[in-house]
Amino acid sequence: MKKIRFTLLATLSILSIAIFFGFSNQPLITKDGKDKSKTSFLEGDIVFQTSSSRQSSAIQLATNSKYSHCGILLKNREGKLMVAEAVQPVRITPIKEFIKRGDDHHYVIKRLINRESILTNEVTTKMEELFYSLEGRDYDIKFEWSDSKIYCSELVWKIYERTTGIRLGEPKPLKEYSLNSKLVKKTMEQRYGEDIPWDEPMVAPSTIFDSELLETVIEK
Repeated sequence: MKKIRFTLLATLSILSIAIFFGFSNQPLITKDGKDKSKTSFLEGDIVFQTSSSRQSSAIQLATNSKYSHCGILLKNREGKLMVAEAVQPVRITPIKEFIKRGDDHHYVIKRLINRESILTNEVTTKMEELFYSLEGRDYDIKFEWSDSKIYCSELVWKIYERTTGIRLGEPKPLKEYSLNSKLVKKTMEQRYGEDIPWDEPMVAPSTIFDSELLETVIEK
């Protein structure tokens, strides 16, 4: 009797181990067949939206893009995942609040391809530290490349470049954007007067959005 019980327990143990390892090697899949890692927010993800700000339309026209604002998901000082963004001033914003500000609450999340091998805990900690060194600075309405003031896509681009060496697209001079529309011309006149910095390097939300190093993981 004892021998039978021992054999039964041993068999159940083996089955339990087999089941555990069988499932642990499977990807996390939702009921609709989607990979859970593709439907959740992760640190380092970049979120894009069409801003409701006054300059949004001008940015869309100048960059030939639907998206006029972006931020990067980082943890706040309490360890909660939020959106680090350059508005007035540079700050960290709850994800729900960020999404509500966008046109029709629409947003897109893009993620670095091969994220797991690049964005280690050490790297994301460096991202957080860099952001907090810039937090509180004024929004840069002139889109200059210095760190004295910061605009949205500049913040995201510099965080990635300075902590990973990865360049999410290349900055290009102002003169290479689409500047012929009346709204864009009026906006430039208001910002610069007659002293337009044609050769100032700039990076737009569209530059990052179109980077081949990123993949879309969420679009709502």
